[in-house]
Amino acid sequence: MSEVEVDTIAKKNITRMNKLQKRLRREVGSAIADYNMIEDGDRVMCCLSGGKDSYTMLDILLNLQQRAPIKFEIVAVNLDQKQPGFPEHILPAYLDKIGVPYHILEKDTYSIVKEKVPEGKTTCALCSRLRRGTLYGFAQHIGATKIALGHHRDDIIETLFLNMFYGGKLKAMPPKLLSDDGANMVIRPLAYCREKDIEAYSTLKQFPIIPCNLCGSQENLKRAEIKNMLQLWDKQSPGRLETIFTAMQNTAPSQGVDREQFDFVSLKRDPNAENKGDVADADLPAFDFVDVSNNGHINLDISNRIDIVATFKP
Repeated sequence: MSEVEVDTIAKKNITRMNKLQKRLRREVGSAIADYNMIEDGDRVMCCLSGGKDSYTMLDILLNLQQRAPIKFEIVAVNLDQKQPGFPEHILPAYLDKIGVPYHILEKDTYSIVKEKVPEGKTTCALCSRLRRGTLYGFAQHIGATKIALGHHRDDIIETLFLNMFYGGKLKAMPPKLLSDDGANMVIRPLAYCREKDIEAYSTLKQFPIIPCNLCGSQENLKRAEIKNMLQLWDKQSPGRLETIFTAMQNTAPSQGVDREQFDFVSLKRDPNAENKGDVADADLPAFDFVDVSNNGHINLDISNRIDIVATFKP
């Protein structure tokens, strides 16, 4: 490959990276604003795993920090779970290079997971609980007001279907979550970002990715099945995942079947209410009842009528 060709490819990659960064920055900014994720004076603990998502989250937050009208701190935190072969030097070297304050924690959750989870079973649930407990405690130790996790839009949609298919629950990952004890606030700044954009951005930025050898290499994970299903949908029907995520933002408890979310038991009709039809069908023409007994029809409009073919009067 000639020098000119190499230079052309490099320029194209820079242009593509800038476009991706602008898109990701806009989506992260929108998510932060929509859910009031970060406020003036916050100390945001960015949890880094060494994967593409957390690297991208940190990079975009640092970018926004320079432009935001508010002031907030960013502290990077990595939990070394003592997985065999974990390259301990990579994250500190990267964080030193970009000049971000950080803490590297060590806790041997790997041994606990291997001891508690039977061979062949997925380790993600226990591993994430142990990791979350450690990070929650450390956030309070350093006075962090927000804990930022790198889950993106695809993670949120996958979790929705995981809970539907295997847990019998209609729930996902909220962009903002208060811990059960009320002591920690978790935020997901990448909630509006697509995984394929994050992956492309991560490749162009050449982040030093650290693979998860504990759970990332497990085969037949239910999440992998859901991911494959969603990727197939996205390929067959572009825009479907966007529609699904939009639907998650437009829930209607009164149109569901969850008795905890809507009080169906106490639901009563108002005999004195003016008959205006169903507001859900507001775009449809209203029925005009015109002398049904004599004319035998109901007018919808001039050109459309519903005929009454039979009437019974006891």
